[in-house]
Amino acid sequence: MAVTGIHLLLTYQCNFECDHCFVWGKHDAKGVMALSDVGVILSEAAKLGTVERIYFEGGEPFLYYPIMLKGLEKAAEMGFKTGMVTNGYWATSIEDAIEWLVPIAKTGVADLTVSEDAFHCARGDERPKNAVAAARKLGMQAGTIVTEDPRERLKDVGRGGKPSGGAVMFRGRAVEKLVEGLPRRPWEEFSKCLDEDFLNQSRVHVDPFGYVHVCQGLTIGNWKDEPLSELIRGFDPRSHPICGPILEGGPAGLVNRYGLPHEESYVDECHLCYSSRLALRERFPKYLAPDHVYGIG
Repeated sequence: MAVTGIHLLLTYQCNFECDHCFVWGKHDAKGVMALSDVGVILSEAAKLGTVERIYFEGGEPFLYYPIMLKGLEKAAEMGFKTGMVTNGYWATSIEDAIEWLVPIAKTGVADLTVSEDAFHCARGDERPKNAVAAARKLGMQAGTIVTEDPRERLKDVGRGGKPSGGAVMFRGRAVEKLVEGLPRRPWEEFSKCLDEDFLNQSRVHVDPFGYVHVCQGLTIGNWKDEPLSELIRGFDPRSHPICGPILEGGPAGLVNRYGLPHEESYVDECHLCYSSRLALRERFPKYLAPDHVYGIG
């Protein structure tokens, strides 16, 4: 696969515990990427010859600001375009946010994305807007990402309104917190993955434990066991025990391939896929990891 983007999950720790978080971010989560690991990942990315962008994410990457900043500097020195995703908790005012961002702007970062929705901040909380305004004052490209609460989305539809914003993907904590009361469809209908194209995988996520994800919690191995460049070059989605059945028949393909117990209906493709992967973790621990992304630990 010709990967053009590598997203570093610098930590699973986060100052929030959003109901929709598909990596189960929380304040006491284990796992922080060492600066030395960032260096190895960047070197392996360079070996691939196809990677253009390096993103720093979490969890909340600003919780480990010095590591993030050094990583941004190193990535820029190596010729990669860089970006970050943050909840903007640190942007208590535009003036203060500028102080946070000045060192980052000096690295030439290409993009700052700030979460701005009811999951991340209360109504009237100006921190996401402060972060974007400060970034733009420094000449950085910046914008917000909004994930709509599906319960509010359902109310809008009921009132005849038009839902707006991005949709929740029902995996991770969202399966535990948000599915109750939502419309469902028969499990057999989920015969195609709508979010990932394993045959043309353009980006991977690398987490603090070394796992290389093609979807959160669905891995192709661990770079601490096999070099990242070799893992990516050697990835064959059709022979992968999880990606293969999904390619053949979507999330329903996992149920059919492995004869999994299941409910009669699910909210969306991710809901069925995540539930099926939970049932398969003991059988395929190498490819369904780490525990944290499945709400364990």
